[in-house]
Amino acid sequence: MATFRLQVVSMDGLEYDGEVQRIKLRTIHGDLAILARHMNYVTAIGMGTCTVTMEDGTERHAACIGGMLSMMNNHCRVIPTTWEWSEDIDLERALAAKKKAEERLAESNLEEIARVSAEAKLYRALVRINSANHHYN
Repeated sequence: MATFRLQVVSMDGLEYDGEVQRIKLRTIHGDLAILARHMNYVTAIGMGTCTVTMEDGTERHAACIGGMLSMMNNHCRVIPTTWEWSEDIDLERALAAKKKAEERLAESNLEEIARVSAEAKLYRALVRINSANHHYN
């Protein structure tokens, strides 16, 4: 299968730079898959598990939250706000964050801003748990 160059650069630095067959992730408009020779394209990234099909056909998964993706002249750049390869996710920590967010949401007199913050934390924890489960299963 044809490949293209993928660079993933997060706030922590270069996460990946190499040839891949496909990248599939969630954008703000829905799920998107990029293959070799995809038209030039730019979009904002949503929250979800990203699947990267490597040059040899194996798959790697990552929690990908926010940022931008550009595909220009068969070169894809992903600049996420948060990027964690599934094998690097601390599952126990993600489960604890989920529990804490759920407890916060269960409070009866929660102000709107606190509720929105707790919902975002819960969703981030769920993305990290889902991504980690690709590694542990």
